[in-house]
Formats: sequence, structure tokens, C-alpha cells
Amino acid sequence: MRLVVQRVTCAKLRVGGRLIQHIEQGLVVLVGMAPGDTEDTVQAALDKVCNLRIFADTAGKANLSLADIGGELLLVPNFTLYADAVRGRRPSFTAAAPPELAAALFAAMCEISEALPLRVQHGVFGADMQVELINDGPFTLVLDL
Repeated sequence: MRLVVQRVTCAKLRVGGRLIQHIEQGLVVLVGMAPGDTEDTVQAALDKVCNLRIFADTAGKANLSLADIGGELLLVPNFTLYADAVRGRRPSFTAAAPPELAAALFAAMCEISEALPLRVQHGVFGADMQVELINDGPFTLVLDL
């Protein structure tokens, strides 16, 4: 699984020009699934994201997690995170999980995230989405799990 984690002050997600999700301070996480990913990978990813200490404490040091600040989470499926453009000019996506597996894992991620003690929103698997965000910092991490 590959995650692009962005600390944000707010974010909006649109499908077909229609606003479907909105969060305030928190994290936008682009989620790419690989063929070997499982529900255990999904659980580990959610645990990692919710407990990353990347928010400022009272001393201004990145020492607080999403859970600590009561932030919000926006999960966005994104198979293009596994693009390979080493050769040629057209990226290959063969390293991404097949759509059936990726859809099932993203659905599991959304279901598991409902039990988290914070507000979680999510994108629509397979949809053409537009993500608008204000990156705070900017603070962006790429995580491979």
C-alpha cells in the first residue's frame, strides 16, 4: 500500500462537479493499493495515519497526532500512486492492485475507519474526483506499507 499523506487546514472533494465531502483541519490521504495488500495492511495504514505525530504542539514542535488534535480524515482512492514512468512517456499501472481487489480493500478501509474516534470522509472508488485542499506547511509524506 502506498499513501500520500497531506496535512491540511481544509479540503473538499467533488465528483461530477458536485461537492460530496469536506473536512477541516486534518489529513488528506491518497490511497494506492498493491496486489499483496490485505485487510491487515489496511488496519496498519489507518493506525499509522491516525498516530503520525505531525501536528504542532504548544511549543510549535510536530509532536501531536490526528487523534490528539481531534482532526478530520479524508481518504481518497488513487491507483495512479503505483504509476511507473521509467520507460517511455506513458505510465504503466501494472504495479497497482487489480480493480476488484483495490475496490474491496478501499471499501474495507472505509468500513474500518468508521470505528475511529474522529470524523472520517472518503472518496468514491473508480470515480473521476477533484480534490481541493489547503496544504498546511506544506507537510506531505509518502508512506509505503
